[in-house]
Amino acid sequence: MIDIKVPTVGESISEVTLVKWLKKDGQYVDRDEVIAELESEKATFEVNAEKAGTLQIVGKEGDTLKIGDVVARIDESAAKPANATGNGQQTAAKKEPEPSKQEASKASTTKSQTTTAPVTTTSNDIKATPVAAAIISDKKIDASSITASGVGGKIVKHDVLEALANPGRVPGKSLFSREVRKEKMSNLRKTVSRRLVEAKNTTAMLTTFNEVDMSNIMALRTKFKDKFKEKHGVNLGFMSFFTKACCYALQEWPAVNAYIDGDEIAYHDFCDISIAVSAPKGLVVPVIRNAESLSMADIEKKIVELATKARDNKLSMEEMQGGTFTITNGGVFGSLMSTPIINIPQSAILGMHKIEERPVAVNGQVVVRPMMYLAVSYDHRIIDGRESVSFLVRVKELLENPDQLLFGKDPVKTLLEL
Repeated sequence: MIDIKVPTVGESISEVTLVKWLKKDGQYVDRDEVIAELESEKATFEVNAEKAGTLQIVGKEGDTLKIGDVVARIDESAAKPANATGNGQQTAAKKEPEPSKQEASKASTTKSQTTTAPVTTTSNDIKATPVAAAIISDKKIDASSITASGVGGKIVKHDVLEALANPGRVPGKSLFSREVRKEKMSNLRKTVSRRLVEAKNTTAMLTTFNEVDMSNIMALRTKFKDKFKEKHGVNLGFMSFFTKACCYALQEWPAVNAYIDGDEIAYHDFCDISIAVSAPKGLVVPVIRNAESLSMADIEKKIVELATKARDNKLSMEEMQGGTFTITNGGVFGSLMSTPIINIPQSAILGMHKIEERPVAVNGQVVVRPMMYLAVSYDHRIIDGRESVSFLVRVKELLENPDQLLFGKDPVKTLLEL
């Protein structure tokens, strides 16, 4: 019998939460097979079986465990069951013999005779009786918003009339409900809460705004997106343009890429760009290392890799530590304008927003352009107003003239040495 203990996951982490068991008590598991998921205040990670044998669960889902606590035991002396597959799962039960064509035909006939009413399928594949379907079509009701009470989940006439009498009602929710549901905060959510409050209380945070005309970038993406995908195997997104633009601007305004370390200011000659990602368990901020040295394709590939790991809760501690500047995109959720909060100990964060067609004045003429509001929140203790505004203006200039992203300068001005 061997003990499976909570592993050390970081110097500052002393406890974790047992999120989920992936194997059952008494089940045979192979060596190195994943048996459970644990969550620290910074990430979710897996626990593997150190030996093959029968699993004996000790910890319960939702328990808070200390580093070194026993989470399970494995009886390595147990023999492997004959019906166990290579990954510890039991083989499927024997399939029932398929009925003959005559039996199937007979069953079909019997079923049709016992059906109490014909079923009509609405346009969104929701079953309804003919009368209910007719009312749904006539009144142009969203069938998915109707709570079905008929046999087999069918929508009947009463259900449709009830939905018409109570517009805006959430399907399945009782009227005038006053229920309160409480859930235990995860370690990750506790950490996010603590860091956000710390950022508000320990920094002199201000926000400056600007807007960028996305016409040139959108035209460039439309023209080259297929060739880019064929050549590099990833889509050409907006994040690579913004990351590239920020890297040039950060190197021109180094205070935006620095942070306060005690009585000193730590300046960085590199750009480790943190990308805010909304993961299933909360906000995580993985880091693209040395983004200033990466190509557009390399940046896109890294973003896909980190975002996929975030969604699957596979990010390592190293992938989320550090970072000198953060980019967050609230536009994917429809945000038109917001004030992002600094990701301490960093000193600034860029907020992207929704692209929206708006009338703007260009050369004395009112034209409609795809515009995006940009926001930079910064720590005024280290970054002055001139630096923050100039940084954002530089980002705007680079985005509106994406040909400058090649080497960060206007090609014509470079040619004329201006």
